[in-house]
Amino acid sequence: MTTSNTLRRLDAADPDFARHLDHLLSWESVSDDSVNQRVLEIIKNVRERGDAALVEYTQRFDGLDAASMADLILPRERLELALTRITPAQRQALEKAAERVRNYHERQKQDSWSYTEADGTVLGQKVTPLDRAGLYVPGGKASYPSSVLMNAIPAKVAGVGEVVMVVPTPRGEINELVLAAACIAGVDRVFTIGGAQAVAALAYGTESVPQVDKVVGPGNIYVATAKRHVFGQVGIDMIAGPSEILVVCDGQTDPDWIAMDLFSQAEHDEDAQAILVSPDAAFLDQVATSIAKLMPTLERAEIINTSINGRGALIKVADMTQAIEVANRIAPEHLELSVADPQAWLPQIRHAGAIFMGRHTSEALGDYCAGPNHVLPTSGTARFSSPLGVYDFQKRSSIIFCSEEGASELGKTASVLARGESLTAHARSAEYRIVDNQQEGK
Repeated sequence: MTTSNTLRRLDAADPDFARHLDHLLSWESVSDDSVNQRVLEIIKNVRERGDAALVEYTQRFDGLDAASMADLILPRERLELALTRITPAQRQALEKAAERVRNYHERQKQDSWSYTEADGTVLGQKVTPLDRAGLYVPGGKASYPSSVLMNAIPAKVAGVGEVVMVVPTPRGEINELVLAAACIAGVDRVFTIGGAQAVAALAYGTESVPQVDKVVGPGNIYVATAKRHVFGQVGIDMIAGPSEILVVCDGQTDPDWIAMDLFSQAEHDEDAQAILVSPDAAFLDQVATSIAKLMPTLERAEIINTSINGRGALIKVADMTQAIEVANRIAPEHLELSVADPQAWLPQIRHAGAIFMGRHTSEALGDYCAGPNHVLPTSGTARFSSPLGVYDFQKRSSIIFCSEEGASELGKTASVLARGESLTAHARSAEYRIVDNQQEGK
């Protein structure tokens, strides 16, 4: 293919740099009215008609000849069969990745805690896993077994009682790697349904699909819109935008490596974003040359070309300090610190989903097998969001156990504040436990 040479160049010294950067980063993820209305209709239909609606939608959208929900349920034996159908190398890779992901997430587990005050009052926090989690997995050729591991394993580590997976099988196309990953990750139940109807089924339950407490996992615009609408009925992980990578480089890494790192996210889809920031103008030129040289060698060159030239950029900064400032302004999903001493700069990084340290740590390792989760905040939401983790599948309850003395003392404070808010019943409820008041009332 012939690649275009319209790769955007920005310079932080430009007076209009901030405006240009804002334009580059802008992304509108809100569904249009037609998608929104269609999703609301699907959710309503699934709530009212349950399994019957799921079967009809699966026949219509996925081209499956399903007579009933029984045809859309995969038993555990089918997942185990998938393990035998993939190659030994694929199974070994899945098992090694799963082990690393599990080991990393084991360290995230939060335990219940409490402490006792001098008067005997006990305060604390009880940590409890969700009862049931729903995992949405895109189907067909575009499915990602790595996402099954990244979503299901933290739930299992957290102690979630049941993980339910939904995965569409358009035209009966089943991805054996996805089913094998589900088997290794310990997924409990699998339904071959997808789209907004699958999200609705997980959120509200049907005769066959159990209602879950949280829905996680990536999907298309219909899935994302459905997740937005069922939020509140169930929890969700996030409304994710296109994949992003920001590489900060001091100019000393092989430019071919950097070009390929940028491609690794650009190949996801045409709206993905790949940005390189460097104080070395000559190095930016070298990477541009590598991009032009290497892009035609890739299977997804057309997608990469559209992504790189549509939403990518090479940004020149004055020095590494300014490079870090730009990185924090962007708050990227993936940040590569491809520099000589990444540890020196790490304390200054405030906003990033995942940080890849040094010249040898490619973002691709994080996508598959490094251990940390690859479900990350996008579109600048790393300013206030975190990677998916065990904590997303645990909830916390406060524990308050007052001694008689503690209730008496706290009651005095609560009484003053409650009466200040004109909430008399609150005040009197607390005052009943004040020891002096009890004695006066006898």
